[in-house]
Amino acid sequence: MGEPSREEYKIQSFDAETQQLLKTALKDPGAVDLEKVANVIVDHSLQDCVFSKEAGRMCYAIIQAESKQAGQSVFRRGLLNRLQQEYQAREQLRARSLQGWVCYVTFICNIFDYLRVNNMPMMALVNPVYDCLFRLAQPDSLSKEEEVGGPSPGTSTEGYGMDSLAQPSVSSLLMEVDCLVLQLHRVGEQLEKMNGQRMDELFVLIRDGFLLPTGLSSLAQLLLLEIIEFRAAGWKTTPAAHKYYYSEVSD
Repeated sequence: MGEPSREEYKIQSFDAETQQLLKTALKDPGAVDLEKVANVIVDHSLQDCVFSKEAGRMCYAIIQAESKQAGQSVFRRGLLNRLQQEYQAREQLRARSLQGWVCYVTFICNIFDYLRVNNMPMMALVNPVYDCLFRLAQPDSLSKEEEVGGPSPGTSTEGYGMDSLAQPSVSSLLMEVDCLVLQLHRVGEQLEKMNGQRMDELFVLIRDGFLLPTGLSSLAQLLLLEIIEFRAAGWKTTPAAHKYYYSEVSD
C-alpha cells in the first residue's frame, strides 16, 4: 500500500467534514469559502504544533490552485488577515496558552518560509516574524526554563543538527527556547537577508540570554550556544560543532 501524499496525510488529522472542505480547496478552490478554509487552518495550527510545522505547504498549494484557477488571492488575503489578528493579540495568546503561542510562532515562520512574491519572501511578514522571535528571546521567556521529565507536547528538534535533544529532558517549560532555535534554523538565513540589522539585534539579545546569571537550564544554554555558532558559521552546522553538540547531549 503506497504512502499517502504529504497533503493527504496532514488532512487526516481533521474530522471528515473538514477533510472534505480542505480536499476541495486543494483541487477546486472556487467551490468553497476560502476565508473559512483559512480560518480552519489557522485554528488547527494554534492547537496542533505538529500540524503548524507543515501547514505552510498546504497553504502554498491552495494559493497556487486558486491563482491557476481564477487568478485571485482570496485565500491568501484571508490567511494574512487572520495572521495579523493573532499577531496583534500575541501577548494575550501567550498568557492564555504557552503551547498555543509556540504553535503560532511555528505557523507564521512556516508561512514565511513557503509564501513567495516574485520568488522573494513576503516583506509584510518580516517584521512580525522578527517580533515573535524577539519575544521568545526575552529574559522572562528564557530564565524560567528548567529541565523536568517528559517531552514538551508538540515540540521537536527535528530540522536542526541536535536531534538528540528531542529526549525526555526537553520539557514543556523549554518550549520557547526550543521554538526560537528551531525557527532560526528554518528561516534565520532568509530573515537576515531581508533585514540584517534586526538579526544582529536579535543575536545580541540571545547572547545576553545565554549569559543570564541564574534561571537558565544547561539544556537551554546548549541550545542558545548552538544557534549562536550556527549563525556565525554562515547558517551551517560545521562537522566539529555537530560532533560537539551530539557528544554533549549524549553525555
